[in-house]
Amino acid sequence: MDSRHDRDLSLRERKKRETRQRISDIATGLIGERGFDAVTVAEIARAAGVSPMTVFNYFPRKEDLFLDRIPEAAALFAAAVRDRAPDEHPLTALRRLALRLLEERHPLGGVGDTFADFWRIVADSPALRARAREGVEEVEEALTEAFDEAGMADPELWAALTTAAYRTVFVTSVRRLLAGDPVEEVARDHRERLEAAFATLERAAPEVRWPRPYDEQRPLP
Repeated sequence: MDSRHDRDLSLRERKKRETRQRISDIATGLIGERGFDAVTVAEIARAAGVSPMTVFNYFPRKEDLFLDRIPEAAALFAAAVRDRAPDEHPLTALRRLALRLLEERHPLGGVGDTFADFWRIVADSPALRARAREGVEEVEEALTEAFDEAGMADPELWAALTTAAYRTVFVTSVRRLLAGDPVEEVARDHRERLEAAFATLERAAPEVRWPRPYDEQRPLP
């Protein structure tokens, strides 16, 4: 019985993810063709074959239809800290994640062949720019919690510093892509700047109080 329930739950979750992705893909396509302000949520819903209410069930705001990876960014960075090896510093784990995202040309990695078009749309929309800034704050909050669980002193400060360093490298690369610089050249510089940024952070970072947040050696409260 439990097995059947788990399979049914997995199927429902899979369908929900597929629906969310379909809505986001359609929204991205329409906005890419006409611009953010020229496309309504009702149009996106019709094209996706769902109701506007369903769209808002998956995406609280219209901006989230286009900037749909903000929750993924917060989850990925927090998970890198929480799932690191027992003897690995949180910042080392984050460095490895950042470099992997770049190598995979992941949308959260900062550099890719089609990224300039995406970020040009964001740059042209005050609403999207504002939502992107909020997204950075959400990542910072997720990192603060993960750093705290990892036993880092002053987790708020280190989450702010880490987020600021990554954002600075990311934004510099996006600006170069928008200016038409070659993708591979931008990627090489992006990697060098990431390495330098994390090296600086790691040199100054405090030690953690215990190997992992859920390790049995963690002191009781």
